[in-house]
Amino acid sequence: MMEKQDAQQPVIYIRDLHKSYYIGEIEVPALRGVDLEVYPGEVIAIMGPSGSGKSTLMNMVGCLDSPTAGEYRLDGQLVSELIDDELALVRNEKIGFVFQKYNLLPRATALENVELPLRYSRDQSLMRERSRQALERVGLADRMLHKPNELSGGQQQRVAIARAIVNEPAIILADEPTGNLDSKSGQEIMDLLIELNTRIGTTVVIVTHDSNIAEQTQRIVHLRDGVIVDGLEEA
Repeated sequence: MMEKQDAQQPVIYIRDLHKSYYIGEIEVPALRGVDLEVYPGEVIAIMGPSGSGKSTLMNMVGCLDSPTAGEYRLDGQLVSELIDDELALVRNEKIGFVFQKYNLLPRATALENVELPLRYSRDQSLMRERSRQALERVGLADRMLHKPNELSGGQQQRVAIARAIVNEPAIILADEPTGNLDSKSGQEIMDLLIELNTRIGTTVVIVTHDSNIAEQTQRIVHLRDGVIVDGLEEA
């Protein structure tokens, strides 16, 4: 692992990252100087108690929010230099998002939900075929025309993963991806994320409260009170 990292540049490079929110005139710090490097092909878990800054850090990494101070480079690009249209393109093409609540359109089929990122892509010519392939990759070839209310929780999360990978992003950010699932379905989702990493080299960053899930990753980053307390420990 370390030899591979030494030879590569990190796909996520964060230095002294701070983020504060304000309630009236009261400053509420969420991140207090985070340093983090994630290398291509890694699978890491971010853990910490509620209020530790996990979701805030994930929003920073996903270019969904801007830091108050500090440096964030995504694939070598200084994110603070990107304008809104460029950020939207990065989110669409470089990052796949998987959320705890699936975030599927209830009236759309599985196939139509997976097609959504491609509707904003510069090349839509193979949209339907690529979406079919993504659903086949997550084991839902026979559920493409089903709507979310016709699918189990585990199947809905598989649709969400298919949507996340349809643009073949370099990174998948998964925020509590097993949080709404029973242990069997949750393990199936974890197995799928690890398989995607093994098969096509996708970098996977998972926010989780579940130590059993975290221990299956290559590295666990522990956040507490907005700082990493032992981020270099191997799982």
